[in-house]
Amino acid sequence: MPNIKSAIKRVKTTETKSKANASMKTAYKTAVKNFRAAAESGEKDKAVELFKVATKAVDKAADKNVIKANTASRKKSSLAKELNKVK
Repeated sequence: MPNIKSAIKRVKTTETKSKANASMKTAYKTAVKNFRAAAESGEKDKAVELFKVATKAVDKAADKNVIKANTASRKKSSLAKELNKVK
């Protein structure tokens, strides 16, 4: 455990940010999972709506630096490919 006041503050802020990042990452993974479930079941209308939600969640995670920008771009691209395969 740190003794210096600034180090104690660093520990607290790191814990707070870690919790926020974990929450953001969970939210974007859940959105992607929901979209993939709808895409696999073949529900076009639902998949389109969930695609918008998933891409928004991925962009938000990238803006907050939870994931890297290239990772977000790659995820959105793969989701778009999946959406185009839905009949």
